[in-house]
Amino acid sequence: MKNKSTLFKAEQIVHIIDDDEAVLDSLSMLLDSVGVQNAIYDNAQTFLNSFSSDDISMLSGCIVLDIRMPGMSGMECQQRLEALKCPLPIIFITGHGDVPMAVEAMKKGAIEFIQKPFREQVLLDCIQHALEVNRNNQQRTLHALEVEKRCKSLTERENEVMHRVIAGQANKVIASELNLSQRTVEIHRANVMDKMQVKSLAELVTLVVAKE
Repeated sequence: MKNKSTLFKAEQIVHIIDDDEAVLDSLSMLLDSVGVQNAIYDNAQTFLNSFSSDDISMLSGCIVLDIRMPGMSGMECQQRLEALKCPLPIIFITGHGDVPMAVEAMKKGAIEFIQKPFREQVLLDCIQHALEVNRNNQQRTLHALEVEKRCKSLTERENEVMHRVIAGQANKVIASELNLSQRTVEIHRANVMDKMQVKSLAELVTLVVAKE
């Protein structure tokens, strides 16, 4: 898999999935008119066939998905994407009779649903929100990976000292329990702070607890 840090170099793409060619064309033209990169698919399976977690262009953006389509429905597509751990937020397009299904889809993780007929600005606002959610999720993912990298830079003893420090143990107690000199514990503790790139115990606790 490519380095996740390259995630932010990929332009966000709005993936539009609908069996109605006229809808695909109109939504694509709308997004083109406001400078939003997009891709269209005339059925759910076509999108699933193209999705890969190793393709960074498939990790940045969102999905606009018709809930009722012949063959695979939007909800079934959502379930498949969840199994594939697809990080793209989903906006469902629904007809009047599909609202209960759309509510159920949101309970399963969809970010928005828009009922037909809808105004273009409503869709654009939903897409802007979905792209922001995706961007924030990427930031959290990158931060978690960075913290994990810092933790892996610790020696086994430094890691042990770090967790005892986080648990609130004083240097003297740690030294006694690990059969080390207090000075050695102080050195390990200083190394931990340096490698974890923090300046205070509170900052270290926040960093590690958030990771776990």
